[in-house]
Amino acid sequence: MSVILASASPRRRELLGYIVSDFECIPADIDETIPEGVSAEESAEYLACRKAEFIAESHPSDVVIGSDTVVVYDGKVFGKPESEEDAERMLRALSGKVHKVITGVCICCGGKKKSFSETTEVEFFELSDDEIKDYIATGSPMDKAGAYGIQDGSFLPAKSIKGDYFNVVGLPAARLKRELVPFL
Repeated sequence: MSVILASASPRRRELLGYIVSDFECIPADIDETIPEGVSAEESAEYLACRKAEFIAESHPSDVVIGSDTVVVYDGKVFGKPESEEDAERMLRALSGKVHKVITGVCICCGGKKKSFSETTEVEFFELSDDEIKDYIATGSPMDKAGAYGIQDGSFLPAKSIKGDYFNVVGLPAARLKRELVPFL
């Protein structure tokens, strides 16, 4: 039995390495469209399950971990930005506000499945136009939910964090460690 992370995210790879020393990464190439009826709060867990189930189909005896992170503000999901303009729109919306970062996780193995989501509240400082433009110019926001990485040392937008920091990075490591026990 192997452990597979259904992700190409270097941040998730690093965080899973805190829990499991030997695993492989196989990204799940799925359609990430959220269907009608799935709420913003449920969308990350929904996508995490889709990713894990997709990889588990071809690796049924392995422990497969799928994960997805979304930023939710004012009832709207902020996924990865589609353009620099989209990134700017998201960062302006989050500036000076509190939002939720929700990471969904799904573990599949041998027909068993466990899924959960973790929510962390993040409050941003007011962001200046220069801060936003300079950060977007780095390219870093383009592959991150909500157009930011809490761990990006040159940006540092968070005034406060209520909940699991690692959840905001992309994987709720402490909870995942506990949820993995029955599968390993």
